[in-house]
Amino acid sequence: MTEASLPRLELWCELQCPDCRTSLDDVRALRERYGDALTIEFRHFPLERHKHAYAAAEAAEEAFAQGQGWPFVEAVLARTEELAERGQELLVEVAAGLGLDTEEIELALVDGRHTLIVDADQAEGKAIGVTGTPTYVVAGQRLDGGQSQEGLRERIVALLEA
Repeated sequence: MTEASLPRLELWCELQCPDCRTSLDDVRALRERYGDALTIEFRHFPLERHKHAYAAAEAAEEAFAQGQGWPFVEAVLARTEELAERGQELLVEVAAGLGLDTEEIELALVDGRHTLIVDADQAEGKAIGVTGTPTYVVAGQRLDGGQSQEGLRERIVALLEA
């Protein structure tokens, strides 16, 4: 299998979702197995029932802009319950812990610089049938991890290597 032949994996995720935290185990295992040959694209799908999910998506986009997107995503997902209670305060605290420019994170939450990206992801997700998180899209196949993560990694590997 050549590196160029691996399809891209999209992970539709929401940073206040406990199931998305669980999905990181699959992401880590896939990264370990395929390394740089596998492109994993983080896509935003904030759910209305989680009041801080949209702000978390915007903060994550700023973290990606600062080159620390995945570490930020993992750190916030590790604290979903705390995010529910503390909201933006937690997002800034996580950013500071990663050495990010917290003023830029705070500004991004106010000036809406990443709103278009988050809205576009959400609209595209809805258009392709994403209804919950986590959802994976690989080789044109949508896999819903929100119901059960059981066997998901194996299905992703099968699609990647098909």
